Amino acid sequence: MTKKELGQKIGFTVIASILVAVALNNFLIPAAVFSSGVNGLAQLVSSLLARFTQLHIQTGWWILLFNLPIGLLGWFKIGRGFTLFSILTAALTSLLSVALPIQALAANPLMNAIIGGVLTGIGVGYALKYGFSTGGMDIVAFALAKTTGRSIGTLMLAINGLIIAIAGFTISWSSALYTIISIYCMSRVIDSINTSQQKVTVMIVTQRSAALIKAIHERLIRGITILPARGAYSQKDSHVLMIVITRYELYDIEQAVKKVDPAAFVNIMSTTQVLGEFLDDEGQSQLAETTKSSV
Repeated sequence: MTKKELGQKIGFTVIASILVAVALNNFLIPAAVFSSGVNGLAQLVSSLLARFTQLHIQTGWWILLFNLPIGLLGWFKIGRGFTLFSILTAALTSLLSVALPIQALAANPLMNAIIGGVLTGIGVGYALKYGFSTGGMDIVAFALAKTTGRSIGTLMLAINGLIIAIAGFTISWSSALYTIISIYCMSRVIDSINTSQQKVTVMIVTQRSAALIKAIHERLIRGITILPARGAYSQKDSHVLMIVITRYELYDIEQAVKKVDPAAFVNIMSTTQVLGEFLDDEGQSQLAETTKSSV
């Protein structure tokens, strides 16, 4: 990891922590709307203890407590780099939640639910985009996404059903319904930012196929199918390069085409499902290391 990449990760760690803490203290907690995953569980425990035992322990401390065992699981099952920044984000979120005052910025619970969900989604989405999470169920959802191919936002939406049910039975069904809205907003924002699970098919018509393939493979490792083509109007021979990538990798393709063949015709199509081998980030890294060692 370069110093620039490390600086970016640390920067987004701080930003994600601030966004999630503000979402909790200024929108969700004052409106009795619950967040997703461990943060929502921490809110529930804090609320139920205060209601039934008069024991007031701030949500932030529960966030830190619940993230410790999940952090250990992530350390061994997902990766040390991912887990280290995830736990750092969770710890910073916890401390900020304790330090910042709990104060409503809006009186409307629906507005609180939407804004709280959006802010949380932005924090989680950019954390996942830069290779870590905000801790808790994000780690569980990330692990499931790698094995099932489902989007992270959709998985987190499914995981949080239990929190919604508990909130409904113990707090109020009004809180549960607003929680559904908040979590839905969060999941949609996450999927719009973290596009690593969304696939597209790129068709590139070019007369410089060899140079373009080389430029693409310098940026990413993806299989490319070469199809012979002939222009109906120009009657010139060319090739069509067909490649399936994630939306996150689309920028690399665009830059390679601009550099090698700006006149190339590019058609980008949404892909609903891919059968067969499609390498994730870890698989690409392993293949790149194997290729380097064999050279």
